[in-house]
Amino acid sequence: MAGQVSPLAGKTIEPSMLVNVPRLVTAYFTGKPDPTVPSHRVAFGTSGHRGSAFDYAFNEAHILAISQAICRYRSRSHITGPLFVGIDTHALSEPALASALEVFAANDVNAMIDERNGYTPTPVVSHAILTYNKNRKSGLADGIVITPSHNPPEDGGFKYNPPNGGPADTNATTWIERTANALLEKDLKGLRRIPYDRARKSTSVHRHDYIGSYVVDLANIIDMEAIRSSGVKLGIDPLGSASVHFWQPIIERYGIAATIVSDAIDPTFRFMPVDWDGKVRMDCSSPYAMARLIGMRDKFDVAFANDTDADRHGIVARSNGLMNPNHYLAVAISYLYENRPDWSSSGAVGKTVVSSGIIDRVAAKLDRKLVEMPVGFKWFVDGLIGGSLGFAGEESAGASFLRRGGSVWTTDKDGIILGLLAAEITAQTKRDPGEAYDQLTRELGVPFYERIDASATPEQKDLLKTLSPNQINMMELAGEPIRAKLTAAPGNGLPFGGIKVIAENGWFAARPSGTEDVYKIYAESFRSEGHLRQIQQEAQNSIACVFENAKAHTLK
Repeated sequence: MAGQVSPLAGKTIEPSMLVNVPRLVTAYFTGKPDPTVPSHRVAFGTSGHRGSAFDYAFNEAHILAISQAICRYRSRSHITGPLFVGIDTHALSEPALASALEVFAANDVNAMIDERNGYTPTPVVSHAILTYNKNRKSGLADGIVITPSHNPPEDGGFKYNPPNGGPADTNATTWIERTANALLEKDLKGLRRIPYDRARKSTSVHRHDYIGSYVVDLANIIDMEAIRSSGVKLGIDPLGSASVHFWQPIIERYGIAATIVSDAIDPTFRFMPVDWDGKVRMDCSSPYAMARLIGMRDKFDVAFANDTDADRHGIVARSNGLMNPNHYLAVAISYLYENRPDWSSSGAVGKTVVSSGIIDRVAAKLDRKLVEMPVGFKWFVDGLIGGSLGFAGEESAGASFLRRGGSVWTTDKDGIILGLLAAEITAQTKRDPGEAYDQLTRELGVPFYERIDASATPEQKDLLKTLSPNQINMMELAGEPIRAKLTAAPGNGLPFGGIKVIAENGWFAARPSGTEDVYKIYAESFRSEGHLRQIQQEAQNSIACVFENAKAHTLK
């Protein structure tokens, strides 16, 4: 986090802060982006194109252009199966769905929408793609999810998942982005589109039972019978997300003792506590956004929540409240590899380069290979499909893992199964995940982990992306000899757009933000809070020296 915590953090949203939905939707349909302005162009980040209609960053022209580009990408890639389409509960998701269907129907793409005109989480779309494609060699399916994840209510998002079910790789997103921007530059000349009413009635738009197919399959990844028979009491807060209509069918089918603390859906998200910086953000790993569920923790044995597209999880333990995402990942890994006998004995643990070192220690305790990847869940897709990874997780509260039998479940993050896993852990071990984490730290040490942001110009951010280890003139880190300086992830040898400096009992990593004029400093100590602060200060000093040296070199 950067800056001071807002005095509104954790409190109910004031009416004056609520997004004006009619104005937002009007801006979506009437705003005309200027492709000569960089911020108005289509830009695929790690999770698709995102932005607000108020900023000319997410308007109808963008969605029409991206949808047409995806149709062309499917054609050139010989993808001829159905396109599974999901939306979340953001205000711009419904308008974007209408725009996209006009294009998909005009291009004779078979789009699969929810049979109840409801919402579909990101992992459910991934699950649908993989389920359809199982044992197929041709006519493969792919999908899109219309969501900006946990971003504020005024934002929209649009992301593409190819036939492997996971986030599209940079080859795909670069091609789609370039093609969409070319359409914007030509004022959408070449766009194929039919009116919305015709599109919805066309033979290209089909209804699909996303809820039923996903819910029935859950018993193949989570021990739902153990949860039911234990009587463990669960609290579930969808945070007004796309998972909201999935939980009651799950409760009824499996007979679990769960309470949905709120099933409210409102595009202003007026029911959300304000996040740390005074913004409305559906971040289930934030103690401020999760204030409501944290306050109810004594009512349940374990409770959990999801972000808006349900690809992230927030776990609230009765023992010690909201868990740090890294801590829960460590618990989940420890439990799964010891309680999934049908998994391959060679299945590795997948993590990102900026995830906690406690995961490294858990993997070593389990005698499992650790695969450390760049940031972005797309790097875990092949490992999950092939079964070489049993579990893959990111420090930002996103993870997925294999079915109980050892085959792939999803290749995108799934916050629903991570919540249910917390229930299984509590049911089977008779202790909640917070207590399980405390036991792990007694064996492996206590990590002190934090991410902070520091200011950086666009030029400095570009410099960080291409940094080499010899530009960091450090021999020690907080009093310990440096063991390694990494700019490429050990798991695949690819650059991760920053640097990681590692000592025996601590490390830091620095990466530029993709959306703000800051760089992110991830740091961890296995000694103390004071040692962590020393690492953070030395990290900032070191990066500042890099910036100063680059500036001096430029002036010469």
